[in-house]
Amino acid sequence: MILLFRRLATTWTALVPILAVAVLALAWGRTIPVAVVVIAALFLAGSVLAAVHHAEVIAHRVGEPFGSLLLAVAVTVIEVALIISLTTSGGPAASSLARDTVFAAVMITCNGIVGLSLLVAALRRRVAVFNAEGTGGALATVATLSTLSLVLPTFTTSSPGPAFAPAQLAFAALASIALYGLFVLTQTLRHRDYFLPVEPAGQGADAAGHAAPPTTRAAAVSLALLLGALVAVVGLAKIESPAIETAVRAASLPQSAVGVVIALLVLLPETLAAVRAARRARVQVSLNLAFGSAMASIGLTIPTIAAASLWLKGPLLLGLGPTHIVLLVLTVVVATLTVVPGRATLLQAGVHLTLFAAFLLLAVSP
Repeated sequence: MILLFRRLATTWTALVPILAVAVLALAWGRTIPVAVVVIAALFLAGSVLAAVHHAEVIAHRVGEPFGSLLLAVAVTVIEVALIISLTTSGGPAASSLARDTVFAAVMITCNGIVGLSLLVAALRRRVAVFNAEGTGGALATVATLSTLSLVLPTFTTSSPGPAFAPAQLAFAALASIALYGLFVLTQTLRHRDYFLPVEPAGQGADAAGHAAPPTTRAAAVSLALLLGALVAVVGLAKIESPAIETAVRAASLPQSAVGVVIALLVLLPETLAAVRAARRARVQVSLNLAFGSAMASIGLTIPTIAAASLWLKGPLLLGLGPTHIVLLVLTVVVATLTVVPGRATLLQAGVHLTLFAAFLLLAVSP
């Protein structure tokens, strides 16, 4: 029975990304009826679950922190492509889409994913244990990138509005690439042990951690299916975006809510993978996914948007408003206090989830 279940799981996780990409190809660039929108949404959900499965297969093969890094980068690369596509086709109304989506990604990862992961781990084992050295370095990088890219444009005076002058934008892009590259080097080579899971005292590793790793061929197949699933997730999210924008307008919500919904959809694979890792007492993997995704979102989006601004028309608005700056500062302070001890309880989880709830509330009712 167990063998049959595993075969069925393997079958659907292979079929869904292929069918989702087919649906994406048939619907791309066309005006689609409501029924197709619903079908696309179903395949979007299936692709998210399939992406998590294949990411875990690859992570088991290559080990940590390479597995979480691969998923974070893969999702973010396609997310950047989606942002560029929506920005180029959205006209002046999309001038702040990159800012809204990146800020939403930071809030979702640093409060939503972190809070859920700590909640799951603390409920199962009372205390969530992780490596403060590696997580602290990741948080410092996220805080620096967020401030340079999303806060400073609000206060600079060389260009009108919350936007960088060309030289300032070029510096922010180069700094983003440099810091992200330095972090990847630190995470994967020089101090890899800082980002490996920490086992709680008196508890063994999850049984899955001792299972035989998949073969190279199986990992390669999962990599191809993972990329297909992620393409489907982001492509179908774009197809769903007109329906999302229509719903936002019908509900009289601010335009920035579109960026929040897109970020929520795109980050679903990381969210599910992080929660599943937390259930296995691998909180460090969850935090690697959370802060790594936030870092990749800024470190890859800002340079790409900076390059795209050479041909994009209209201003590129990156600076946050006062409300969002307060949320960002509070998130950094709270996350620092969470990370420093290397241990967290339900209280820290509740604080992060409260901040995430506040972000969602202010996104729909600024």
